[in-house]
Amino acid sequence: MKVHIINGPNLNVLSRRDSKVYGTLGYDEIIKHIREWAKLEGIEVDFFQSNYEGSLVDHIQNISDTDAIVINPGALAHYSYALRDALEFFKGPKVEVHISNIFKREEFRSHSVTAPVCNGIVSGFGGYGYILAIQFIIQKGKTNHHL
Repeated sequence: MKVHIINGPNLNVLSRRDSKVYGTLGYDEIIKHIREWAKLEGIEVDFFQSNYEGSLVDHIQNISDTDAIVINPGALAHYSYALRDALEFFKGPKVEVHISNIFKREEFRSHSVTAPVCNGIVSGFGGYGYILAIQFIIQKGKTNHHL
């Protein structure tokens, strides 16, 4: 199984965003840490980032249902029904990730239209949230019951 890690708008400029909200690691540093961890665990990962909603939808539509998705849709989580629909069509495991704790921020950020079509959501653990999401996907693949 390949895990596709998809990042939406503004994730590519993390190092220029508010470090109190998003931490101090930049996008490339987070990817580097995930790649290193995945290599040690023997997990195949693929990364994709776009600031364009349509590019994200196209990318998801081209992923095999035998793979898995970890997605940080950024602000698109709050209003993109096109992204939601693409995720819903994808039948493999999928987890939504947010670097910041969206439930401690502005009220509009606490609602995600994409989360209901995902297996779960990880929010507020910084870049480590991606690894937590992958660990869930791996465990889900090993067993059909939840802890």
